[in-house]
Amino acid sequence: MEMTGAEILVKCLQEEKIEHLFGYPGGAVLYIYDEIFKQDKVKHILVRHEQAAVHAADAYSRSSKKTGVCIVTSGPGLTNAVTGIATAYMDSIPMVIISGQVPTHAIGLDAFQECDTVGITRPCVKHNFLVKDVKDLATTMKKAFHIATTGRPGPVLVDVPKDVTRDRCKFDYPKSVSMRSYNPVVKGHSGQIKKAVQMILGAERPMIYTGGGVILANAAEELNELVDLLGYPCTNTLMGLGAYRASDKKFLGMPGMHGTYECNMAMQHCDVLVAIGARFDDRVIGNPKHFAQNPRKIIHVDIDPSSISKRVKVDTPIVGDVKEVMAELLSQLKEAMVAGQKPAAKHLESWWKQIEDWRKLDCLGYKNSTEVIKPQSVVETVWRLTKGDAFVTSDVGQHQMWAAQYYRFDKPRRWINSGGLGTMGVGLPYAMGVKFANPDSEVVCITGEASIQMNIQELSTCQQYRIPVKIVNLNNRYLGMVRQWQEIEYGSRYSESYMDSLPDFVKLAESYGHVGMRIEKPADVEPAIKEALALKDRLVFMDFITDQTENVWPMVQAGKGLTEMLLGSEDL
Repeated sequence: MEMTGAEILVKCLQEEKIEHLFGYPGGAVLYIYDEIFKQDKVKHILVRHEQAAVHAADAYSRSSKKTGVCIVTSGPGLTNAVTGIATAYMDSIPMVIISGQVPTHAIGLDAFQECDTVGITRPCVKHNFLVKDVKDLATTMKKAFHIATTGRPGPVLVDVPKDVTRDRCKFDYPKSVSMRSYNPVVKGHSGQIKKAVQMILGAERPMIYTGGGVILANAAEELNELVDLLGYPCTNTLMGLGAYRASDKKFLGMPGMHGTYECNMAMQHCDVLVAIGARFDDRVIGNPKHFAQNPRKIIHVDIDPSSISKRVKVDTPIVGDVKEVMAELLSQLKEAMVAGQKPAAKHLESWWKQIEDWRKLDCLGYKNSTEVIKPQSVVETVWRLTKGDAFVTSDVGQHQMWAAQYYRFDKPRRWINSGGLGTMGVGLPYAMGVKFANPDSEVVCITGEASIQMNIQELSTCQQYRIPVKIVNLNNRYLGMVRQWQEIEYGSRYSESYMDSLPDFVKLAESYGHVGMRIEKPADVEPAIKEALALKDRLVFMDFITDQTENVWPMVQAGKGLTEMLLGSEDL
């Protein structure tokens, strides 16, 4: 039996067991939307802006082991989606984007709502396809899902002209695909792993540094076993938070620009650094020359060979799937330890004493107040009242860093934020995607009054689908991180960073049919959050009027080294 391209496309999603599809209709995808209407296996979520569709699909993927999928129309539908695609690309998030395109005969003729989708998205996708023949559609969709979810994951775009969705052919969905030019290495080199084992067990000042790759590979269990077996200190990057439990003493906090003092000092002064699923980016190691000053041996495990020795030269590279490599590493470590090789207890004890001395500085300490709400205390209260078990999404800025510092994540995939691209406006659509993937869990969006306005129209989507997320708006009436940089680096010249025409967020939330709260006194913080969490079936927008002068500390300025930290305003 022959099917139209639109029927085939929807059938492909069903074959992949896709449950939710985020999107926005338009002329080039109307045949597809007609087929979506005729079935009920794939539930379509109508957002209010294409950017939000991609962000929601992105977070759906980040917070689960499923693949996020979204659909947009041609031209402005696609260009609106680019920010979301680039966001997912920078953080290696597996997802599939379906974009409509003008009919094949009109491509290149500047047709209505035409753009060069393949050309525009090429720099910010793992791969993209333009399907010109309906007979290629099913195989292309299979390839898209395969490429998105294997190797180093990433977004894959399938551009489908309107006439292809109308044309007919027989449907045959392949069970698997193989591509001669795409065969990512999965198994780590056994000899390199053996070499790594010797370096790890011979370390006197070891440090385990992990990133988002551990979470993407679902290797948190292996990481926890590794750290506990060795008793070594561990850090997770912003993208890796939750991979190792933050409640354990062996966790030193986050590294880098706004990392803890003890973590950055340990990163700089260790003699063996075990990097797993992390990429030594500029926000983590600061100045590479400064980082290279101290001699140390570096082991680097990553699925992507191009990430190894890209910014920092490593001694023992291991290319492979993080989960598989860590399983092999654990196996070899246990064998070596049974044979009598153990971590150097005396040196390790001395190293931990040094770390505890650094820790005494209490770099995340802050002065609470009974007069004005401190943003750090709001995050800590959310953490305490949710028992550290919520899914937390954030936008980008000071509130993002406070969320990362003060909400202590013990589980992977609970912290959903834009790390690589640093995209404002993701918080609310992220919360939507997370809630669809995890309907029985508490979802909290920690945001700021500037970021939330970038996709605030999604409050309408939340009302339509009854998405009861909790929004924590840390409102300091500034573009907070911009203001902080202006204070420190630009002589306190606050150029265009003050927000002096904000909406009444309570009335705005209520106008969308939600519950709004304005909290101005520190004594009201806990009661407000408790009340919001008790309203299980309602979206609650909490507008916390916070201290305008608070900065994120510690801070490593751009171009500085990891140990050249500003610990507070007294260092300015």
